[in-house]
Amino acid sequence: MPERAKKIVLAYSGGLDTSTVLKWLQEDYGAEVIAFIGDLGQPGDLAETAVKAERIGAAKVVVSDLRERFVTDFAFPCMAANALYQGRYPMASSIGRPLLTQELLRIADQEGADAVAHGCSGKGNDQLRFALAAAAIRPGITVMQPLLDWPLQNREDQVAWARRHGIDVPVTADATYSYDESVWGRSIGCGPIEDLSLPLPEDVFTWTVSPRRAPDEPQRVRIGFEQGRPVSLDDEKLDPVTLTIRLNELGGRHGVGRIEHIEDKVVGIKSREIYETPAAVILHHAHQDLEELTLDRDTLEFKRTVAPRYAGLAYAGYWFSPLRRSLAAFAEDTQRYVTGQIEVELYKGNHRIVGRQSDHALYDYALSTYDRQDSFDHEAGRGFTRIATLPDRIAAKVRHTPVG
Repeated sequence: MPERAKKIVLAYSGGLDTSTVLKWLQEDYGAEVIAFIGDLGQPGDLAETAVKAERIGAAKVVVSDLRERFVTDFAFPCMAANALYQGRYPMASSIGRPLLTQELLRIADQEGADAVAHGCSGKGNDQLRFALAAAAIRPGITVMQPLLDWPLQNREDQVAWARRHGIDVPVTADATYSYDESVWGRSIGCGPIEDLSLPLPEDVFTWTVSPRRAPDEPQRVRIGFEQGRPVSLDDEKLDPVTLTIRLNELGGRHGVGRIEHIEDKVVGIKSREIYETPAAVILHHAHQDLEELTLDRDTLEFKRTVAPRYAGLAYAGYWFSPLRRSLAAFAEDTQRYVTGQIEVELYKGNHRIVGRQSDHALYDYALSTYDRQDSFDHEAGRGFTRIATLPDRIAAKVRHTPVG
């Protein structure tokens, strides 16, 4: 970090890493540190987190409520693109980091700071997400990564240093797992789950009950969409955050939303990743089903080729890249007629579509049915079949190589 950087805005969570970083920046650089706390819907009392930052020595604490922006401008666009990382993960932490960086840089501009900092290690994905977002928004800003710069070699060194400097460190032998939570999802890491030979212990889950203990009766919920965005549950209009919270609670009660998979991290490491994302899982499924009802075949097929690329960009942190923005513009354009209602049944860890309705449905009963209401011109099938088989008939005749 340049010597002139004497005012730094730190993305602060209140955990061991950022609490130690906050003090270390003051001690080693003599810097004035402003602690920024972004509210993405994580648990805990953020007022207490702010008080903790002040006790450690933050010159100022800024708490920003980012929940609505997070769901509306980050989570829902991913859903519009059907973006599931590696076909499984409806991203939460991945897409929260660009938003946190955006707000971090806004505060840095507002406060006249010379640099920003975060508490990411050199091993995980988040370092790249912060760096990429910062590069796209403020190319010249200094982004500090203290966990790579300080002399502390491991977690034990870090805990000892924090305690010597009077920092409250709630680290015990029982703190087995690490968690990251937002309104859109919860991720669990570290501890016994890193041993792939072991089944998942039930105590890693807090949002979802075990399907074995879920209610014996299924429950249905009707989700209303307008132009691809969820707007209601059971005909009650709700804001994006409230809708997400309610659906998290409803899905969690029925054991819906647990994800376990072997994930490829940006740095090339494979890891066992555990997520709880009831609302995201249900909404992605319902949204895709509504698209199948309202979008033409060519658009659907092309969207399926775009979704993995969009998800890969979002997961790695390229949220503000030109390509991600262009893909998002395409996805958003496809949502003009994705309006309607999808009814989902929740039962012991499962969710299935049981009803669909849309004024923009491309499904026509009279064309699809085989009963007496059938309006399809069957005679047209004769010519269609002859034209469709023409290339194969010509090739077989010329090459004398019939299949079989």
